[in-house]
Amino acid sequence: MPRFMHNGIALAYEDRGSGKPAIIFIHGWTCDRSFFAPQAEYFERRHRVVSVDLRGHGHSDNPQGKHSVELYAEDVAHLISHLGLAKVVAVGHSLGALVALQLAAAHADDIAGVVMVESAPFAPPAELRALFEQVASNIEAGDDSLRQQLIAGLFLPSSNRELVERVLHVMMSAPRDVAAGGVRAILDFNAPSAAARCTVPSLHISAARPLNPVNLMTEWLPGLVQGQTVGAGHFNQLEAPEQVNGMLEGFLRHYVGETEGALSEKA
Repeated sequence: MPRFMHNGIALAYEDRGSGKPAIIFIHGWTCDRSFFAPQAEYFERRHRVVSVDLRGHGHSDNPQGKHSVELYAEDVAHLISHLGLAKVVAVGHSLGALVALQLAAAHADDIAGVVMVESAPFAPPAELRALFEQVASNIEAGDDSLRQQLIAGLFLPSSNRELVERVLHVMMSAPRDVAAGGVRAILDFNAPSAAARCTVPSLHISAARPLNPVNLMTEWLPGLVQGQTVGAGHFNQLEAPEQVNGMLEGFLRHYVGETEGALSEKA
């Protein structure tokens, strides 16, 4: 598995397929690049596809220090430059959706479009903010019970139990400093401000119980294309991959544009 160095930190990624625009997949809180496997496998047939493990996650190094959305985004921006990609579509899930949004705000010349798959809260209301603060504090104190409850609550009662257990295993295996730091990164990030600086086409694919109110998403990002999966919880890219893939494919075709070669392969 290839790794690249950024400020002395080794970050793991996968790079496969060919075709423009290239797509970079950015996983969510305490997850890893495998959480976009159904999308990477589908789109590598027509696009260059890169999946990254954020610092502290998967096979990437876990340096000491504060975690932030901005820091994650700078790592990904350097990967884009390292690979010589141009005008990529940044696709992020949950915390990764905020990272994709920050990329568009800070590195507009490198980004052709942003897809947020069930984004982490842009502006958590007081009750949710208090819950997140408690989760982070408990993790730092060595208590993972609330962390596990939070993750389990992101699924629907009808969700596949084997998938739930697999997701729980990966997310609960993340180091405590990464887990707590990721929660605080969400709370510290000013998503509405980043949205105001986002000028590229954008799509949000929400779950059955969205973390962000649909009406507010449009206020924060005028011109946002909105989609919603049916019968899937927060991890809708894993629970309903065909729906997510279809919406992403439509977004690429109608809002971003694909090369003639990619379109002809589909015909």
